[in-house]
Amino acid sequence: MSEATTPRGLTPNARGALWMLGSAVGFAGMTVLIKYLGDDYPPALQTFYRQAAGFAVLLPIILHHRGAAFATTRPGLLLFRSGAGTIGMMLSFYAFQEMPLADANALSFTRNLWLVPLAAFVVREQVGALRIGAAVVGFLGVLVMIRPGAGGEFALGLPALAMLAASFLFALTITGMKVMTRDHSPTVLLVWGATLGLVLAIPGAFLTWRWPEPMDLGLLCLMGVMGTITQACYIKGMQLGDAAAMAPIDYTRLIFSAAAGYLLFSEIPTIWTLIGAVIIVASTLFITIREQQLARSARLSAVAEVDR
Repeated sequence: MSEATTPRGLTPNARGALWMLGSAVGFAGMTVLIKYLGDDYPPALQTFYRQAAGFAVLLPIILHHRGAAFATTRPGLLLFRSGAGTIGMMLSFYAFQEMPLADANALSFTRNLWLVPLAAFVVREQVGALRIGAAVVGFLGVLVMIRPGAGGEFALGLPALAMLAASFLFALTITGMKVMTRDHSPTVLLVWGATLGLVLAIPGAFLTWRWPEPMDLGLLCLMGVMGTITQACYIKGMQLGDAAAMAPIDYTRLIFSAAAGYLLFSEIPTIWTLIGAVIIVASTLFITIREQQLARSARLSAVAEVDR
């Protein structure tokens, strides 16, 4: 954005918030297309188009940097990360097709809850009682959402399980990124993720392939592009603003998705969805703020050590 078009006087957090709002709107639009196209195009095929769009966006970078864009010493970890991300995408697309958008979006936020045990066991981070407690409360919010069904029966079905599994796999990819960024640039990780993601999506697309109608092809491509734009807006928002200030803005996608579900698919969130979503959002927000406070304390301690 040029200086002429950049709003004057906006703080970094305000600018970051605008990018995060753009990410939330884009995400809601993408999920609407996933659901709308779900009757004719299964999750595996939609995943292929999503990955193809991401690869197309990064293709100029790949052609410009060539071998340097793929420079790595850990191809196995990159393959595992891309495989988990591709399977997670298929599972999440299935959940968005089969569940009300508000329910699926609320369950998708459990990704941040899965990061707590993964940080302790994979990255070997010190995880305190407060973060563990917040994660437990968040998963209780999941139970509030999925347990009360018609007549009070247990309502955990395949779509909800798929979204929970997808959130766990996405948490794995984030944890893998934390490990890889120690000796890999973000560009290399993006290029590998887009390339391997496209390759790994081909078998599923081949097994479920059908030639799309011209209008459907345009919508599938738009869905893929919106997914890429959503990710770019999210990264830009987090880069500009404070993580603790940006996290609440990210949760607005739950509002946008619920509104889209109501207006376009006549979906009305239940009271259990609303209560469970509030619990999940509150716990994940607490974890985000707590992690930023700990990171700030660690930086101040490091500066104090240097000044001694």
